[in-house]
Amino acid sequence: MDDLVRAYPDALTGFDGANLIWRDGTRMPVRDGQPDKSMEEQLRNGSILDQLRLAYPAGAPLLPAPQQDPGRVRNRAFFDKMYGDCKSGQVAPELVPVVWLPNTWGHVVSITSINGVDRQLAAVSRELDDLPAGDKKYLYPLGGTYACRRVADTGQPSMHAWGAAIDINPAFSDYWLWHGAAGGTPAYVNRVPPEVVAIFERHGFIWGGRWVHFDTMHFEYRPELLGYYPKEEWPHDGN
Repeated sequence: MDDLVRAYPDALTGFDGANLIWRDGTRMPVRDGQPDKSMEEQLRNGSILDQLRLAYPAGAPLLPAPQQDPGRVRNRAFFDKMYGDCKSGQVAPELVPVVWLPNTWGHVVSITSINGVDRQLAAVSRELDDLPAGDKKYLYPLGGTYACRRVADTGQPSMHAWGAAIDINPAFSDYWLWHGAAGGTPAYVNRVPPEVVAIFERHGFIWGGRWVHFDTMHFEYRPELLGYYPKEEWPHDGN
């Protein structure tokens, strides 16, 4: 839980053993009294603790294929409070423009400014722009950023609905529902280079390609799962 608090210093101040403490004084329970939920139940109604249960393998090789869905569980109350409810018009006012691949593509995308997600995405964009030309085809045109929508198989809000996710080029990506297998999850498929994944992860974004229900175009800002903490900006006193 310490990682969660440290990852969102603008929003959270602490944890009292049962509740997250928000800067506005709100106390939000991290448990829901249902510790034995199946993964399917967690995906549809996960607690804050559920969304942290699975360790995300940051920096690990892309193979062997993933066997779990670390980061795919999202507690709606937590993210609605953090970023707002898009259906109530609370997310859009916080969206700001970021130029994606300024030296290669130069199109503007919209991303939330909350938690400095826009600054982290801009840093990702600059680093990706320096990759070899052969890697650029995976990065544009984009699948999208902000979209007030739900996840296809769970019915829960997507991180896109909170303005904190980006889908890179769908033409060179793979999504588990596109590779439908009768009665189960299809065999893992990925074409995104590890260099791309590494750059996103360095800036607090997890990758949907590390899920057994893979979504290789998808990256979302989840620094608490990466041990990533935003750099503190110290006031400058002229010395």
